Amino acid sequence: MEQPNPDQAAWLDTPQQLDDWLAALPPEYPVGMDSEFERVTTFHAIPGLVQLAAAGGTALVEPRAAEGSGALRRLLEDPERPKHLYAMSEDIELFRDWLGVRVRGALDLQLAAAFAGHGMSVGYARLVESCLGVALGKGETRSDWLARPLSDAQLYYAVADVHYLRPLHEQLMEQVTARGFQEALAEESRTWCERQSVADAPESYYLRLTGAWRLRPGNQAVLRALCAWREHRCRELDRPRGRVIEDRFLIRLAEAVPRSRKALAAIEDMPSGVVRREGDALLAVISEVVEGPEQSLEPIPAPLTRSEKNHYRNVKRILAEQAESLGLPLELIASRRYLEPAVRTGLREGRLPELLTQGWRGRALAPRREELEACFHE
Repeated sequence: MEQPNPDQAAWLDTPQQLDDWLAALPPEYPVGMDSEFERVTTFHAIPGLVQLAAAGGTALVEPRAAEGSGALRRLLEDPERPKHLYAMSEDIELFRDWLGVRVRGALDLQLAAAFAGHGMSVGYARLVESCLGVALGKGETRSDWLARPLSDAQLYYAVADVHYLRPLHEQLMEQVTARGFQEALAEESRTWCERQSVADAPESYYLRLTGAWRLRPGNQAVLRALCAWREHRCRELDRPRGRVIEDRFLIRLAEAVPRSRKALAAIEDMPSGVVRREGDALLAVISEVVEGPEQSLEPIPAPLTRSEKNHYRNVKRILAEQAESLGLPLELIASRRYLEPAVRTGLREGRLPELLTQGWRGRALAPRREELEACFHE
């Protein structure tokens, strides 16, 4: 198999160069894509490089060229133009926040590997070696992708990341089709793409803080407002959440509901810098909730009860058995993140949750439908 050759890659430095490179591709030709970025001291990822591979050619795209390219945006948003990525969630998030696009028509080859029987979340280098017999090594994932010029090792890594996408796609799709999961892969990739293309609402972040489920509704309302304020503040300052104020201090604020700077500073381990920089804003958020009208609130989910855990284990056992019979990872059919709330909802409503009845999962679980339904009708 032909090896990656950075010397043959096109280095695209301007929007016009990128537009011209994309215009030269045959219509509807699949495009392999990847991106390199930094996100250490910022809230949003800082793009360092975009890699494209199509029609036997490879392009390394400078961020300034991608930012000004209308052709790239049209490519990303075209649901009919196939795009092949690997572990695409962070790439789609980058394109969403940086270029303001909702990516459509993307196929995640890491998902394809799972449907092909290679396991869940297998790494790119490992899959290239197992499928194509090429050892890529550890790569340059921790390199400084904002530096210029890029090193020879970085250039090789950048090209290799997209060079093997097409042969991987061809081999994986043969395996996926032979196993009868072609439609399931397309559906799941589309779902993942849609999920990552829409940013979470700042007002919903508090639901991630599951350790705060014991707070009373009024205190959870304070926590919701504080979390939403921080989300907006992080975007304004372009700083990570922990650099503005850590989750644990937001929970302590919601517990204590301080109404003065003195009370704010008295909270256990509260950093003095947070009090100095953000104290007035935090107190204003708290006051607005305490003094304002009561609003509807989705409560932070409590841990499963003993009875719910028993039902969850029964459902998980059936799913694991069916996943094994299909040669699929259990996490692909239903990860804990989605299965737990689905089981809770199903028990409350007395019916099989939609997660297990719709789309490719519904078809895959059809042979165990009666057993699963029984878990929710006891």
